[in-house]
Amino acid sequence: MYFLKRLLTWWNSQTISTQIFTARKGVRVGEDDAGNVFYQTRDGKRRWVIFNGEMEASRVSPDWHGWLHHTWDKPPTEAPLKRKAWEKPHQENLTGTDAAYVPPGSIRQVAPVERRDYEAWQPE
Repeated sequence: MYFLKRLLTWWNSQTISTQIFTARKGVRVGEDDAGNVFYQTRDGKRRWVIFNGEMEASRVSPDWHGWLHHTWDKPPTEAPLKRKAWEKPHQENLTGTDAAYVPPGSIRQVAPVERRDYEAWQPE
């Protein structure tokens, strides 16, 4: 069953054709903290990522994202980006998950905050 998933779908890891293309023409460039592996062709014209786990674009850190989109030529393994003191570490997009940000007073909160700054209108 796993073989059929890989053969027919792209969202369950790399497909068989991607694996064959990577084996034939891919040169491994590096790996990020999440375990995603980055490749490019020998001439450097095509660049791609093989995800470790769920295939979600927000799991690619900004430095690798810039390399993938040809913003800069050298990968972060050769020329790492300089970090500012105020920068936070990369975090994937958590929208739609239980770990997503929920502002105070949101209806998604487990225990809604009781508001005392107004009284609800009651019809007579």
